[in-house]
Amino acid sequence: MSNKVEVPAEVQEAIRTLIRWAGDDPSREGLIDTPARVARAWKEYCVGYDADPAVHLSRVFEEVGGYDEIVLLKDIPFQSHCEHHMAPIIGKAAIAYLPNERVVGISKLARVLHGFARRLQIQERLTAEVAQCIWDNLQPRGVAVVIDASHACMTARGVRTPGVSMVTSRMVGTFLEDQRSRKEVLSLMGF
Repeated sequence: MSNKVEVPAEVQEAIRTLIRWAGDDPSREGLIDTPARVARAWKEYCVGYDADPAVHLSRVFEEVGGYDEIVLLKDIPFQSHCEHHMAPIIGKAAIAYLPNERVVGISKLARVLHGFARRLQIQERLTAEVAQCIWDNLQPRGVAVVIDASHACMTARGVRTPGVSMVTSRMVGTFLEDQRSRKEVLSLMGF
């Protein structure tokens, strides 16, 4: 995202109001350019609203040499912001699917995750959205998504409990219906 994004005056004034409300002077030297920087940062944090993550799943490969086992991309780092406090959510995801005669480039799985993560989120919805997008667009035999993340709204404020993470999962198709397949994919993911 370019730093040349034009920031509307009312957005900058809203950030100045927040700075004043927090107890500082938005006209002091270190804060003069902060409203525009914060606005540009939030535009970047929320760039996921500008695109449909499903577009990354539109190009598939059908020449898979008979491969019909689990495809897994794990330890995918991501950042999001919680919709309740707008505080950072930082974590990693594991995304797996059981192909049905076609596959997608593995970077596309990370792009789908990032497309949904770069919106105001709750982790439960993020997990479900990623799984549903892959299910709807690739039409595989199964999808499994597990997200493990730390929430600054809990670690840096409120209950102030650092070092904890939340794990959410969504299983669809074979991974939901067949316990053996579910156990295998969770084992491969490290859970």
